[in-house]
Amino acid sequence: MAESADQKKYGAENIRVLEGLEGVRKRPAMYIGGTDKQGLHHLVYELLDNSVDEALAGYCSIIKVIIHKDGSCSVEDDGRGIPTEIHSIYKVPAVEVALTKLHAGGKFDKDSYKVSGGLHGVGVSCVNALAEKLFIRIKRDGKIYEQEYSRGLPQTKLKVVGKCGEKESGTFVKFFPDPQIFSTLVFDYKILETRFREVAFLNAGLKILLEDEIRGKSEEFHAEGGVMEFVRWINKSKEVLHPKPIYFKKEIDNMSLEIGIQYTTSYQENIFGFVNTINTIEGGTHVSGLKTALTRVINDYVKKKNLLKNGDTLMGDDVREGITAIISIKIPDPQFEGQTKSKLGNSEVKGYVDSAVTLSLSEFLEENPSVAKVILQKILDSAKARLAAKKAKDLVRRKNLFSLGGLPGKLADCSSKKSEDSELYLVEGESAGGSAKNARSKETQAILGLKGKILNVEKANISRVLSSEEITNMITAIGAGVGEEFDLSKLRYKRIIIMTDADVDGEHIKTLLLTFFFRFMPNLIENGHIYIAMPPLFRIRKKKDHYVYSEDELKKETAGIENSNITRFKGLGEMSSEQLWDTTMNPKTRKIKKVFIEDAVEADQVFSMLMGDDVQGRKDFIAENAHEAALDI
Repeated sequence: MAESADQKKYGAENIRVLEGLEGVRKRPAMYIGGTDKQGLHHLVYELLDNSVDEALAGYCSIIKVIIHKDGSCSVEDDGRGIPTEIHSIYKVPAVEVALTKLHAGGKFDKDSYKVSGGLHGVGVSCVNALAEKLFIRIKRDGKIYEQEYSRGLPQTKLKVVGKCGEKESGTFVKFFPDPQIFSTLVFDYKILETRFREVAFLNAGLKILLEDEIRGKSEEFHAEGGVMEFVRWINKSKEVLHPKPIYFKKEIDNMSLEIGIQYTTSYQENIFGFVNTINTIEGGTHVSGLKTALTRVINDYVKKKNLLKNGDTLMGDDVREGITAIISIKIPDPQFEGQTKSKLGNSEVKGYVDSAVTLSLSEFLEENPSVAKVILQKILDSAKARLAAKKAKDLVRRKNLFSLGGLPGKLADCSSKKSEDSELYLVEGESAGGSAKNARSKETQAILGLKGKILNVEKANISRVLSSEEITNMITAIGAGVGEEFDLSKLRYKRIIIMTDADVDGEHIKTLLLTFFFRFMPNLIENGHIYIAMPPLFRIRKKKDHYVYSEDELKKETAGIENSNITRFKGLGEMSSEQLWDTTMNPKTRKIKKVFIEDAVEADQVFSMLMGDDVQGRKDFIAENAHEAALDI
């Protein structure tokens, strides 16, 4: 990209160092969250964040990411290029300081970047530390520089290998993840695709090219419509109440704010917050400011139009039912709570967002009465449903007073009162529930039997949800409440384990339960409390029984064994209590999978598509992903 006068501000003197690189290889989870698939892709995000920082500063327009056939991944941008001159303190090229010192980079120098997505990120130095090999090429000042590293240490000196045009600049980094560190070395196109799409939406005009040489796939992410286009994309499987999202953008001092809002016919609230393109999954002051302003503006408007009885007030849940909103702010000094950047803590941001939304949304409603009318009708209907739901809640509470200890009669509770030692099994069917009760450890394992398929909450309002006996039994047993009343400290079990048959009906029940938890108790998923039990599909009789969990595993294990020695389990009810304990409930021998959400926006789309009313979208999704499904024949 072309050089400007401001480019002179990004030189060796702008590379500031906070601490050394020691410890990254010893404790990688502290820096990238883990050494599994999630941690592996975090390395790519760190490099992408560096390039996006260049875009935010106005110096980068194209980022290219390639998954190479040799197992490496590369990220290239047309930004200014990492400085190459000798650092005044360390007496080595500035790029070497950036690659070998943790928290070294221009983003820690206020003259280099106004805003940065990777402030708590550890950037290219962490990638270097955890790479078996890393190669960097820089175009800057009319020259092309190259250097090679291995496991954080330079293997060659920085050298000039050629010339480039005076206006050419950029950084290219290619790395091989270290097999000594990571449990998987395979980059997942789908995971990268999801993140890159978000980044493109949040940086209107920026192009991100993703290419997978192994699978022969490529895609360009480019959204001139920015946040407004992002909202439309999220709602593509939903029925919207107004075709054009509400959009406004504000800039005050060094802070900028973009908001897109669109209401749908759904009963779910979907507000996604971003700070300097980082997805703040747990929200923070920017999201709080938006919610506060929304509730106040809508209440002021309905009172002004005399749409409420005197003294009545709309609640936040009423105002946000069916909403899809994106709030993206860019600030120079974001303070995140925790290294994971999951929650923004800057107290001044809430007031800034509150006042900006109050002014802009009030003006919009006055200037667009037809849109205001359909939104307000949705909100008023939501308020009526809330009052009906309150009656349902009160009825549930009264019913529970007549059951032992206020808990559902169907619950076979454990004797331990310590939540950290306890787990709740949600079990499909009466026969399986009976086997599970006999098999369990009565001290630490509780069983709640489910009568068939629960309500599809994606298509139900809160009143209908809380009128469902199966759902209210779950809510009461878990103990933490739902919605705004949810309190994680009241959780009665550390693990909530979904245990269903390994057939089509079992998978459907599992999906219905996950939809409920995602929509009404998302904190349980975010904090790692929801698990899936993995009962075996087959038993192989050798000298002692051997259990296998997939068709592929069966093929490997049954070479030379007669079919008569193989038993297929059609359901949990077919297992004896001893078998169920050994295979699925014994903490020492069982297999369970923790449920986690890599991306809330993507999860919302998938649940809406699978469980909502978009039949064609569901068909397309199934056709696209059918090759990954296991057939139950």
